[in-house]
Amino acid sequence: MRRAVAWLSLLVGAFLGSAQASAQDAGADATRRAQVLVRVGASSFSVGEVEDRIAAMPGFQRATFGATPSAIVRKFVADIIVPEALLELRAAATGVAGRPPAAYAIERARSTATVRAIRTRVGEASAISADAVSAYYEQNRERFSTPVRYQIWWILCKTREEAQTVLDACKEKPTPATFSALARDHSLDKGTFLRGGNLGFVAEDGSTAEPGQRAGLGVVQAVGKVRDGDLVAEPVAEGDYFAVVWRRGTRPSFTRSVSEASAQIRDTIRKLRIKDETDKLVARLRSQRLRSLDEAPLETADIDAGH
Repeated sequence: MRRAVAWLSLLVGAFLGSAQASAQDAGADATRRAQVLVRVGASSFSVGEVEDRIAAMPGFQRATFGATPSAIVRKFVADIIVPEALLELRAAATGVAGRPPAAYAIERARSTATVRAIRTRVGEASAISADAVSAYYEQNRERFSTPVRYQIWWILCKTREEAQTVLDACKEKPTPATFSALARDHSLDKGTFLRGGNLGFVAEDGSTAEPGQRAGLGVVQAVGKVRDGDLVAEPVAEGDYFAVVWRRGTRPSFTRSVSEASAQIRDTIRKLRIKDETDKLVARLRSQRLRSLDEAPLETADIDAGH
């Protein structure tokens, strides 16, 4: 370590002197940047490498290394460059990099750095052009339009006669408490009978926000003919059953303009570009590096993955 720092003390002075002199041309600057600033074992670090690493730091972080360029360079090399190199030498000598946890961490770091480089190359979402935003909006208009939705409560009965009896009881005392009690006692829809028959907001095609839950078009059409707060006057056929239906509310249709959706669109386009670049890179690496792949042993292997 002392020998490395001794090298450092001699070379930093030369580096600072050359950095203060203006280069006569690009060739001279390239020569300056290629000069070795410090050696630690078999590792060496050029003027350019140290310059680039210092320049990449935000100003507030750079200031923590010193108040002058000379102090910053000295402390950065002594506190960062040299210890890193020494640790790498020790790791190489002990074979740490080949051990599974370290090897996995190294591969993960390389993978993360590769994805970060792709994101940098793609650029920020704010740099995506208005033309690209407009084109995406035109190709995906349905994503920015929300159709009218009805909030529907229902009680699904086996027969029309049972549904009519339930409907008459609802009409007699049309309150949420009455409807909930009747849903609990009569509804065959086990997805909603314990929550008062509440289907949630249903689109005109019968879809709901609940996965696997939907209403028939007959129910939606019947609800569309009454006002918010009204019961549908007759039981509505729903497949092999009959439904007592209550329209509880409405969310009108809504369409966002391209300007209103522009921030979301830019973010989506950026993510799609990053995914496309990543997928292309993975495909190219698979074609270049993957020689054979047999996943059959994974189906029969008895491996304790731990908990």
